[in-house]
Amino acid sequence: MKLIIVRHGDPDYVHDTLTERGKLEAKLAADRLAAHDFAAIYVSPLGRAQDTARFTLDRLKRTAETLPWLREFEAPIQHPDTGDRRVPWDWLPGVWTAEPRFYDKDRWSEPDAMQAGGVGAEAKRVFEGLDALLAEHGYRRENGWYRAERPNTDTLLFFCHFGVECVMLSHLIGVSPMILWHGFCAAPTAVTVVTTEERREGIASFRINTFGDTGHLYAAGEEPSFSARFCEMYSLADQRHD
Repeated sequence: MKLIIVRHGDPDYVHDTLTERGKLEAKLAADRLAAHDFAAIYVSPLGRAQDTARFTLDRLKRTAETLPWLREFEAPIQHPDTGDRRVPWDWLPGVWTAEPRFYDKDRWSEPDAMQAGGVGAEAKRVFEGLDALLAEHGYRRENGWYRAERPNTDTLLFFCHFGVECVMLSHLIGVSPMILWHGFCAAPTAVTVVTTEERREGIASFRINTFGDTGHLYAAGEEPSFSARFCEMYSLADQRHD
């Protein structure tokens, strides 16, 4: 089975929709995705993901199922380094890397700020939603791997958000989402591809083949939007800082 995860286009967060640039990105993503035959399509309930998906759905003349657990990861915390409330994946490198538990797939949500924000419970909600969906498609989780009850080569398409995407991937490959949140970047409409591997009959694992690919944008002469990134150098005043 193959999972294709697409981040929404360049966002207008105030109105929970897409900017004009985001609409162009979504159209270019639809051009790329139209070549696939999807067994099912799923989308976050948030407007920016719905609006991104609409270009592909209209192109394929398909509908999508909206899944509540695909919404952006919702567990704001009081950050010990800045004192303000932020999403739990926006930590300064000198702070989060000093906490060994953040690297542990089982203990990453134990630090005080994470517990106070209910981050572990929110992650569990995503894990359980993803596992229930995969079970519907023939793959049932057993510890850190999946029982291939109905092995298949179906392709499932997801339209969602960077934060929740990293949580999904962390569960599939058995790592702390902190590593993905801080070490990887999915630009608007970036495409991630994950496939099952069944090296022994009935025993499947998921492997990330592609993360955050924006080839459809470059092919059209478009640079990816800067959303999700921070400044490449501190002296670049026109790029996003802290």
